[in-house]
Amino acid sequence: MNRKTLVLPTVVGLLAPVLAACGSVEGGSSGGGDAIVVGTTDRFTASKDAPAPIDPAYAYDVGTWNILRQTVQTLMVQPTGDGEPVPDAAEKCAFTDTGNERYACTLRKGLAFSNGDPVKASDVKFSIDRALRIQADSGVSALLSTIDTVETQGDREVIFHLKTADATFPFKLSTPVAGIVNPADYDKDKLRDGFDVDGSGPYTLHAEVEKDELTRATFTKNTLYKGQLTPKNDKVELRSFPDADAMGTALSKGDIDLMTRTMSPDQIRKLDADSKGDIDLLQMPGLEIRYLAFDTDAPTVKSRAVRQAMAQIIDRAKLVAKVYGDQAEPLYSLVPATITGHSNSFFNKYGDPSVSKAKSLMEKAGITTPVKLTLHYTTDHYGSATKPEFEELRKQLNASGLFDVTIQGAPWSAFRPAEKKGKYDVYGMGWFPDFPDADNYLAPFLDKDNFLNLPYVNARIRGTLIPESRREADRLTASGSLTDIQDIVAEDVPVLPLWQGKQYIAARDGITGAERALNSSATLQLWELGRGVSN
Repeated sequence: MNRKTLVLPTVVGLLAPVLAACGSVEGGSSGGGDAIVVGTTDRFTASKDAPAPIDPAYAYDVGTWNILRQTVQTLMVQPTGDGEPVPDAAEKCAFTDTGNERYACTLRKGLAFSNGDPVKASDVKFSIDRALRIQADSGVSALLSTIDTVETQGDREVIFHLKTADATFPFKLSTPVAGIVNPADYDKDKLRDGFDVDGSGPYTLHAEVEKDELTRATFTKNTLYKGQLTPKNDKVELRSFPDADAMGTALSKGDIDLMTRTMSPDQIRKLDADSKGDIDLLQMPGLEIRYLAFDTDAPTVKSRAVRQAMAQIIDRAKLVAKVYGDQAEPLYSLVPATITGHSNSFFNKYGDPSVSKAKSLMEKAGITTPVKLTLHYTTDHYGSATKPEFEELRKQLNASGLFDVTIQGAPWSAFRPAEKKGKYDVYGMGWFPDFPDADNYLAPFLDKDNFLNLPYVNARIRGTLIPESRREADRLTASGSLTDIQDIVAEDVPVLPLWQGKQYIAARDGITGAERALNSSATLQLWELGRGVSN
């Protein structure tokens, strides 16, 4: 087993107000033969609460987005190696004013959906307006919340008039919620149930479904695609496994060619230690974070002192060391350490873990101890290490004598709907960024119509600091506002950041492009994979 640590070039958090037109992408010819088979533990389930899991106007998790990024084209796309987004369905895009409030795009000539229908500016407007009109309870439409109106001029010109300055807008146009869909396939007022998806992206999708769960997604090269990406294969199959062990067994037997999220910590350690064989383990930069979220209206955690005490007790370094080893790092803000604008706000406020300080906080607030809490987590969405992680959190909190904690797990298909309905007082979540900017680690949790439906409201964050930060195309200049937001979060603790993770791919020899198949935002770039001679 060979391990490779990749340091990919990044321009994390740096935005430019004007983006140049796209250029060509280097790449080899598409390989023929059998499909390249990729394993994942992501589960894709249609249910009563979420009947349309891969509709662009609804989907809002890394797994479903990784399906949409292969099939539904966006005006902009995040390039391999991260950095600023570049035009994809667009020929060019740019802010056309000095205030970052008017953004104009020109579509490529000859764009077509996979069924041959032409892609027009009116289809872009339909798709954006549709997502904003439906406002799915997943919260994904919040990414488009700065849009006031969408204007078209002819068949190729699209102009976005924004309510307020938003230097991050080019990134938002690269996310699947801004995907261009065909009005012939999607109703303007309701979601498209099931696992059918049609677009103008680099691949078409064939979904194999058993009992309302997608078990196998086959992506076939779309010969009508015109854009920034150059697929290096004709077909890729994404196969869903119930757990990391089953996925690893399939890789070792040769049933799959590559596996990615989510491998278990033990599995990664074993792969890393094996110096022989025909499988390479690749470690890549990651921007994934994990955190606890609080229903600040719930009686158990309504008092800020209770949440502050948890922040004061939890030993992130011990948690990471026991469960994840060197595969993760302690995190003291919602914004990862590698993102421009990061501040160690939680460490600055609480310092090292201290039971005595936590006890003092609760005594001053008149809190009767021990406080009984249930920490909720998902059993199948973030990997098998989630349960041991919550067992360690329970151990640390209970050892303080200030809490009486139990833990309870549920599959994602039940966990996510319950969380959105406010059934949990405290629960664990992960976040894979929509785009690599500090704004995307703050606004989705703190702004109006936030991803978690959190009841927490801070008027200064929403009314002043978020708008201020979005006015700055130079994200270093925005650091003051971003730091203020992080300091307020550390004081009020509506969310409690825990750790920042690395990410891994394991690929069999003969698969090329594996080192480019996953960017720092956990986006699967299946178009980079090919067959040939790998290092």
